[in-house]
Amino acid sequence: MAATVWVFGGLVLSGCSVVKGTYKVVSTTVKGAYHVTLGTAKLAYNVGKFTFNVVKAPIEWSLMNEDIETIDGLPVKEAIRLGRVKNSPYTVKGKKYYPMTVAKARRYKQTGIASWYGNETLNQKDGHMTANGEAFNPNALSAAHKHLPLPTNVKVTNLQNGRSVIVRVNDRGPFPSDHNPASGRRIIDVSYAAAKQLGFHGQGTARVRVETIELEEEV
Repeated sequence: MAATVWVFGGLVLSGCSVVKGTYKVVSTTVKGAYHVTLGTAKLAYNVGKFTFNVVKAPIEWSLMNEDIETIDGLPVKEAIRLGRVKNSPYTVKGKKYYPMTVAKARRYKQTGIASWYGNETLNQKDGHMTANGEAFNPNALSAAHKHLPLPTNVKVTNLQNGRSVIVRVNDRGPFPSDHNPASGRRIIDVSYAAAKQLGFHGQGTARVRVETIELEEEV
């Protein structure tokens, strides 16, 4: 019998072995290979044609979103160091946000406006850290979301052209900005690479559907 695997949560890295498995996305039957090298700070996996390379960021790197003030009542980097970021409440400019439970996230589907972020990092040498401690890479398929557990993989579909991509949600946002308070109503911020695949990196925003994906292990 095939085992259902939800792509949520963190990974405890210990030992020196490699865990391998073959997965498919239940809703679309896209197969994927999953390779975890234990004992390192790296994770690599494929879902269909999409590849995810996850690297733990040095703790001294700047956060992508410096407006995050606390996570789980702790200074942000302390919460990251202790692994208390998955669905812990956090504050941004004095406002508290409450991420959804894993059970609720499994049923998540929403339509709204997406934007992309990280433009300032495209030509920078210094690295930046996401809200769960991963290295931000504008050329990777990642995203920021206000309420999904970190990390979670979701499928994003551009409703204007039908293009879709699977991204790894590993950051928080988008939030209202001082010059554009309405930006906080957007439902997801994707990386440059994801926006390019979705076809809206030129105009900056697009109407999308975001839905959690379910993976099934083939045995």
